Amino acid sequence: MSEVKKSKHPEGLFVLFFTEMWERFSYYGMRAIFALYMTKALLMDKAGASNIYGSYTGLVYLTPLIGGYVADRYWGNRRSIFVGGLLMALGQLLMFFSASNYQNVDLANILMWLGLTGLIIGNGFFKPNISTLVGQLYPRGDSRLDAAFTLFYMGINLGAFFSPIVCGILGDTGNPADFKWGFMAACIGMIIGVFSFELMKKKYLVTPDGEAVGAISNKKRDALIAATEGSADSAPKGKISQKSMLIWAAVLLVLVGVFHFVLEQDWIGSVIFSISVVAPGLILTDSSLTKIERERIIVVFIAAFFVIFFWAAFEQAGASLTFFADEQMDRTINIHTTYGIVYLVITLLAVVLYYVLQSIMNIPKEYKIIFAGIGLYLVYLTVKGFIQGTPFDMAEISAATYNSVNAIFIVVLAPLFAELWGKLGKRGLEPASPYKQALGLLFLSLGYVVIAIGVKDVGTIKVSMMWLITLYFLHTVGELCLSPIGLSLVNKLAPARFASLLMGTWFLANATANKFAGTLSAFYPEAGKTTSFIGYKMTNLYDFFVLFIVMSGVASIILFFLSKRLVKMMHGIK
Repeated sequence: MSEVKKSKHPEGLFVLFFTEMWERFSYYGMRAIFALYMTKALLMDKAGASNIYGSYTGLVYLTPLIGGYVADRYWGNRRSIFVGGLLMALGQLLMFFSASNYQNVDLANILMWLGLTGLIIGNGFFKPNISTLVGQLYPRGDSRLDAAFTLFYMGINLGAFFSPIVCGILGDTGNPADFKWGFMAACIGMIIGVFSFELMKKKYLVTPDGEAVGAISNKKRDALIAATEGSADSAPKGKISQKSMLIWAAVLLVLVGVFHFVLEQDWIGSVIFSISVVAPGLILTDSSLTKIERERIIVVFIAAFFVIFFWAAFEQAGASLTFFADEQMDRTINIHTTYGIVYLVITLLAVVLYYVLQSIMNIPKEYKIIFAGIGLYLVYLTVKGFIQGTPFDMAEISAATYNSVNAIFIVVLAPLFAELWGKLGKRGLEPASPYKQALGLLFLSLGYVVIAIGVKDVGTIKVSMMWLITLYFLHTVGELCLSPIGLSLVNKLAPARFASLLMGTWFLANATANKFAGTLSAFYPEAGKTTSFIGYKMTNLYDFFVLFIVMSGVASIILFFLSKRLVKMMHGIK
């Protein structure tokens, strides 16, 4: 095997990349049209739609805590991913039926909530376990792990790139009856992802030694590792005491009451915020943890705390920034060409993407055959388009489609960041994970500085789309510094027996952030309406965006100052 071949990432990474791409197609396609569906088809007001959006996206990231626990203790990663994927496909199908009956508001709402329930529970089993499998493909201490998660993150955003375009074109047409087709497209994407995973997992999801990954629970895997290393007798066997569980259960009830009755949060928000406090405390009371393990887990929790502020501002994309694109932004584009040109551009982009992927990852031969077939079909469509000369006209870009902008930048920049971290690592110059995350928060803040400048003193004039596109570019740079690095950090710092559970706890920070994002989006100012958050009054979009500048900027500064101490607590792992 050549040296170049050895340096590539394994085929299993591409299988996970492809599976996660379709799952994210399903999630982001649905998310792109969800708020618009509620306001335009079910005729909800923006505040109500924002709160439901926040509750849904918050719960989506809460249930991985349960799914991670089940995988760690009982099912293993593979079975959890399969069950979760099927539940999410069912959820999207129910969203299709909800949109099919949008004129019967009561029935549409019932079907919507049933669909959301399937998506929430299914995601809980799917998301933490597929992320955990990435780490298990590599031997301990493999320097490629940060790059692997960056590439995996590219797969996430490849799905997030074309799903808002597809679901937006099908669903956000101006006719409420068409939303159902956007949800159906999301359903089909999820089905493709699940069955691709099932067909490829036995052959490619293996360790460098050929052992299957994710087939057994992480608890059993931890015991096998201990036995193999000759330390079975000394393998950690402690557990959280019943007394500790009762104490934290009482704390949970008290916190739920405080959040709901004192801080006036809704019940879903109260539960999410309370669990976000209790779950880390409960894990840290596990008596099997050594001093080093406990300090490393504390680093994960501190990093997760700052991630809350990042995602609360970043996730405005699906709510307030979508409202902004729909109402306040000039989306005129006036493209006049032919379908031959359109298919040619798509074909060239597909070729470039395939070239980049095959240069850094080993692609399974089954996928190569499929891609070759797709390539030939695109060539056929291109030639047919040029011969027929069918005109293609687009007057404006739908508001939902702008959810793809961030993903476009991710797909373009992710390989560059993977290369950057790799080169810096070889020279001993790669910053530790906490510093990378602080940089991520800084770029997030700069994005809101840009959009605040764009909307200042514009009055009733619609602003150029370039302001929003620039914001998404800066947010993408911040995201690549923070999110894939965070996933890698959990894999590197978590004890094997807590791998999926701690991944679930990491996503718990996303749950808190997404619910918080919905809460903040509800303050989106409309004409003649003044909103207030902790005494800060907002009468226009400039005031609204300044809130996010301050929030993310302060979080970035604090994390920078804490990073040196956090690196020390990581005990040599960077």
